[in-house]
Amino acid sequence: MLKISVPEEEALKILQEIFIKARNDAGAQVMQATADSFKRLLAPSMENEVRLATKERADQDAIKVFTQNLRQLLMAPPLGQKRVLGIDPGFRTGCKVVCLDAQGKLLRNDTIYPTGSAMQQEQAGHTILDLVKEHKLEFIAIGNGTASRETDEFVRSLNLPKEVNVMVVSESGASVYSASDVAREEFPDYDVTVRGAVSIARRLQDPLAELVKIDPKSIGVGQYQHDVDQTLLKQSLDDTVISCVNLVGVELNTASKQLLTYVSGLGPARA
Repeated sequence: MLKISVPEEEALKILQEIFIKARNDAGAQVMQATADSFKRLLAPSMENEVRLATKERADQDAIKVFTQNLRQLLMAPPLGQKRVLGIDPGFRTGCKVVCLDAQGKLLRNDTIYPTGSAMQQEQAGHTILDLVKEHKLEFIAIGNGTASRETDEFVRSLNLPKEVNVMVVSESGASVYSASDVAREEFPDYDVTVRGAVSIARRLQDPLAELVKIDPKSIGVGQYQHDVDQTLLKQSLDDTVISCVNLVGVELNTASKQLLTYVSGLGPARA
């Protein structure tokens, strides 16, 4: 427990110099009153004020860091209109694989087991190579969660075409998106694992357009973000998202409703 204390003797001396006017019985009563009021009322009040002021300054500094981290994530250079294979890695349940066209539309989804038995690994390799060839995929995006390193090593060990690049992408907040109303509206016929893989692939294509669909607090902008003033945090993060969207602009032909909502002058209904 945090406790803030002041030198009691020095504090009492200051109070007595202010309030004690004479050295008599009345002065002795005032001395007792000042000592009692300091210990019982003034000291706790001062402690609370200092604690609140310190907490407020700490919150402001922490939120400033969180907004800077969020801005860096949102302003990451987009890959552009490239065909992407997204992989949400996993051990026991396997890796969810999705193929997206250049506009981010889901073309195909599958499940592979690159960390399973030798037969499963062989089948996983064939599946990836066939998908890359069939859909003319240019990039492979792998989530950085559980089994990411093993999946990345497996994919890079395959005999992929030279023009296919493999990249590891942050999947912070992908699980939040996959279970959200936005994801259910976009992909009503697919489960949360497929939606998560789609989010990972789209983050490579256009980080800003995809991350605006997720509550900024769920993107992983910093540690202990739940300890700061939540109202101030939400306002600062939302302002950062609005600033980034309006700085970059949107492509009306492909922009989602969630992205358009952040454009100045457009509300949810108009978006």
